[in-house]
Amino acid sequence: QVQLVESGGELVQPGTSLRLSCTTSGRTFRGYTVGWFRQAPGKEREFVAALRWTGGATRYTDSVKGRFTISRGTAENTVILQMNSLQPDDSAVYYCASATGMIISSMTQQLQYHDWGQGTQVTVSS
Repeated sequence: QVQLVESGGELVQPGTSLRLSCTTSGRTFRGYTVGWFRQAPGKEREFVAALRWTGGATRYTDSVKGRFTISRGTAENTVILQMNSLQPDDSAVYYCASATGMIISSMTQQLQYHDWGQGTQVTVSS
């Protein structure tokens, strides 16, 4: 069974940075699309960023463009979400998800992803 594990979430002050990792066990992300989603209390889960491993195509939601970067980790079973200039509105549980056979135009769509992690809490507060 595919397992995704997120790590790196914590309580930070506004304006600072965090680096989230998504690691899969038993396989690599080669050939997969990996997405990050987040869910704040009382809100629906929303798309944040996605990376298609083959070719390196990326997508971001508008609110994080220029602040967040999704990238391959040094190991082929890891994807990184570098989050800079964090704001209180970025507070949420962050989930990573993966899928195969996804076209670029579908990378932002939650229903296209079939493997999900348990999430890591990011809290931005002074």
